[in-house]
Amino acid sequence: MKKKDIRILLVDDEPDILEIVGYNLSSEGYEVFTAANGIKAISAAKKHLPHLIILDVMMPEMDGIEACEKIRKVPELSQTIITFLTARGEDYSQLAGFEAGADDYITKPIKPKVLLSKVKALLRRYKESHDEQGLVKLGDLIINREEYKISIGKKELVLPRKEFELLSLLASKPGKVFKREDILDKVWGNEVIVGGRTIDVHIRKLREKIGDTKFKTIKGVGYKFVL
Repeated sequence: MKKKDIRILLVDDEPDILEIVGYNLSSEGYEVFTAANGIKAISAAKKHLPHLIILDVMMPEMDGIEACEKIRKVPELSQTIITFLTARGEDYSQLAGFEAGADDYITKPIKPKVLLSKVKALLRRYKESHDEQGLVKLGDLIINREEYKISIGKKELVLPRKEFELLSLLASKPGKVFKREDILDKVWGNEVIVGGRTIDVHIRKLREKIGDTKFKTIKGVGYKFVL
């Protein structure tokens, strides 16, 4: 996919951020759209179907966390990568952000070259996920990697991106114990610094949706998928 075909939605209530970051992304060749709050972000996301959304956390009318939750409920945006923009010292919001369906965080202020490098890394994930195709069938559970959907019997679910990737990883080798550090590396990428609780949150959500017996915790090590 060429840069000119890649759509990025930039959401922030600070005009300077929209102007400076938007300029740098446009100069790199990406097609950039902007929104000034969460409500406008949802509307713009539905209209433009971006590949990547860079979303500020603290905004008027609707904050980034709520906007992310609503965007993740739109089937056409299930594969869109969402990364939050957060000021230093807002670490408390990261767990809430991952629970809402975020893929990553960018801490501001950030230098333009670092930002562009981060964006390229995020977009590589998008491309890699689209290169993986096929179905995985495990009993009554079917994982459709191409369409980012799963079905359990006659019930079909569209999972948030990270939940899907975590499930796909664990289910790729039923019975194998995946260490926490390997899960973080393969699902979140080694350039992302997140806490171990992030994995626990996503496992809890998968248990609620797919069944508690499908996932076994190996204390002090990691998790495995059980048939």
